[in-house]
Amino acid sequence: MSSGHEQVDREANRDADREQARREGASHWLVQPKTIRRLWWIFGIILALTVAAQIFIHVHAYFTVDAWPGFYAGYGFLSCVAMVLFAKVLGWVLKRPDDYYDDPPELAPDADDV
Repeated sequence: MSSGHEQVDREANRDADREQARREGASHWLVQPKTIRRLWWIFGIILALTVAAQIFIHVHAYFTVDAWPGFYAGYGFLSCVAMVLFAKVLGWVLKRPDDYYDDPPELAPDADDV
């Protein structure tokens, strides 16, 4: 059980986080640290409930692995990891120097140069 001082400290930390977010221009409710923490918890609970629901609900699997508990959660997570890694590699391949657009390319000689 938490003491009253710990509760006050947590509330002070939350208020400090909220105030810092406001100073940095984060006035929208979706970018405040408290909201982000709350959304992580909500989505984590939803994920756990959907994985747990597969134990009680019969799944009509096409393949053997489809019937594994949590298969689709793991498959979705690994798909997201693969997309992030692909985006990192693609960004590395398509990267250009910072001054890439500064000087226009020399396509044809000027009339004065001839």
